Amino acid sequence: MTENIENKKLIENFYTSFQKLDAEGMKKSYHENIKFSDPVFSNLSGIKATSMWEMLCSEAKEFKLTFKDVTATDTEGTAYWEANYKFSITGKYVTNKINAKFKFEDGKIIDHKDDFDFSLWVKQAFGLFGKLFNGFLQKKVKAGAMKNLEKYILKKNY
Repeated sequence: MTENIENKKLIENFYTSFQKLDAEGMKKSYHENIKFSDPVFSNLSGIKATSMWEMLCSEAKEFKLTFKDVTATDTEGTAYWEANYKFSITGKYVTNKINAKFKFEDGKIIDHKDDFDFSLWVKQAFGLFGKLFNGFLQKKVKAGAMKNLEKYILKKNY
């Protein structure tokens, strides 16, 4: 398949905005009917997906992001990115290594799936407690993240 430069730029612009914690810039790469999923936030669409990025950008502590290996065709793309930050609940530093897959429609990202080792993330974020109670903490983190997103959306009056 042939490389699509415009779609590659969409992905690059998305991550460049994310590096600056610029959620509005990130949203410009997304289709209004965006669907997003990762091990924590599964099956978000539209305003829930864009609000998740707003929430994460607004709460980021000591955040650094790098990305590479961006590829894109007319219909799909990929990227690798790493986020380094301080997890607010425990104060521990996390390095999250993520493989992203994208689908495009109407010149925008319509589908975005991030994949990372959630078990490793929990171990970094919670230390020894994360190693001992990994499965339990994964469920708690997912539930808490969704609850926080719902509160964030209510607060913003979307």
